[in-house]
Amino acid sequence: MWHENRRNYQLRNTLPVVYLSLAFHGSKNIMISGLSSINSEMFHIVIDDCQGVTLQGVKITAPRNSPNTDGIHVQGSTDVTITGAGIKTGDDCISIGPGTMNIWIEQVTCGPGHGISIGSLGKEYDEEGVENVTVKTTVFTGTQNGLRIKTWGKPSEGFVKGVAFEHATMQNVQNPIIIDQNYCPGQSGCPDQNSGVKISQVTYSDIQGSSASQVAMNFDCSASNPCNGIELQDIKLTYGDQQAKSFCSHADGTVSGFVVPPSCL
Repeated sequence: MWHENRRNYQLRNTLPVVYLSLAFHGSKNIMISGLSSINSEMFHIVIDDCQGVTLQGVKITAPRNSPNTDGIHVQGSTDVTITGAGIKTGDDCISIGPGTMNIWIEQVTCGPGHGISIGSLGKEYDEEGVENVTVKTTVFTGTQNGLRIKTWGKPSEGFVKGVAFEHATMQNVQNPIIIDQNYCPGQSGCPDQNSGVKISQVTYSDIQGSSASQVAMNFDCSASNPCNGIELQDIKLTYGDQQAKSFCSHADGTVSGFVVPPSCL
């Protein structure tokens, strides 16, 4: 059984641990190596309010249609390293929540799943930000998203700053590169509002492969807090035998090297 309503839980202090495979809270200097997790009812691995965490060679498996079975969820934590993971799931392969700083993700395969996501952020007004994130040498196969930043479309003091997405391969990915600052599931609590989460200094470098939709790069940023400092370098995303496209709303940045589809920044 998988649980549709997991997003209603506040992880910190009210974690429904009965549905988790493995969770760490308030811990330091953790090493997890060679672990396999199969068919968790909700999150597979949760790192919450921890410092100094290393995950190596983790394998996670859940069906494509299993909601809320995030592979690895990190929030409120610092100095986290995830390397050599193979993740197949029905939700985010890796999700990064509020209050996370200094996270390094490398050599990860993802698919099926919803990609590697920063967010969702900004559900609460006084939420902590996310800073200093590196995601490199990743492969996404048949996923809903590739590299995603997602924030609620409502006021918040949150932020995302200092993110580097490098050396990613997309294989038939629905949204290879996406920033979505208008997340409002069920149109509850946020219609006609703008995200307060400030997104800045986000770099995409050497992102290659195929998109399952024509809009391969989508920067849908907040009208009241536009994205700034987005950098695109050496991007090549194709869409079958048609020209892939990019979409920008309230986004500003720079382009260098070879960028396809043509940038809208």
